[in-house]
Amino acid sequence: MAGEAQSPRENMWPIPKFYFSVDMGSDSGIGEVPFQEVSGMDLESQIIEYRAGNDPRFSTAKMPGMVKSSNVTMKKGMFKDDNAFWEWYGKIKMNTIVRTTITIKLLDEAGAPLMTWVLANAWPTKITVTDMKGDANEVAIETIEIVHEGITQNDKGSLKP
Repeated sequence: MAGEAQSPRENMWPIPKFYFSVDMGSDSGIGEVPFQEVSGMDLESQIIEYRAGNDPRFSTAKMPGMVKSSNVTMKKGMFKDDNAFWEWYGKIKMNTIVRTTITIKLLDEAGAPLMTWVLANAWPTKITVTDMKGDANEVAIETIEIVHEGITQNDKGSLKP
């Protein structure tokens, strides 16, 4: 009703996912990149099943084990003379990799971060060039797959100490 105080939940809307920024970190030599899509930001705790031999129950106990994270896949349009991913990938040598911290921010209407994810010790494991078709009516898309050693998330737009 008009004039009544509204609860805070009535003004809450889900966050749109189409306005985001990705900073590839200073160590990669790339900086901020306008990606079209970012996917694969997954964390999973592996399960350890255990049963003591003298346990009267005929089932196992399940405990959390090692945390496993997926590779993050990022897609962007290809541009003439844009070889930054290839140069970063070219720095991979036997047992030497240029690792960086990648920051992904989901932004509000004003461009301020609503949520932030940080990929630790990230490096490129795969680059995929666009497919080419004579009858296509699409933009050329380049894909980079990133390996990392952990992902942290903060809903205030900055890292927790």
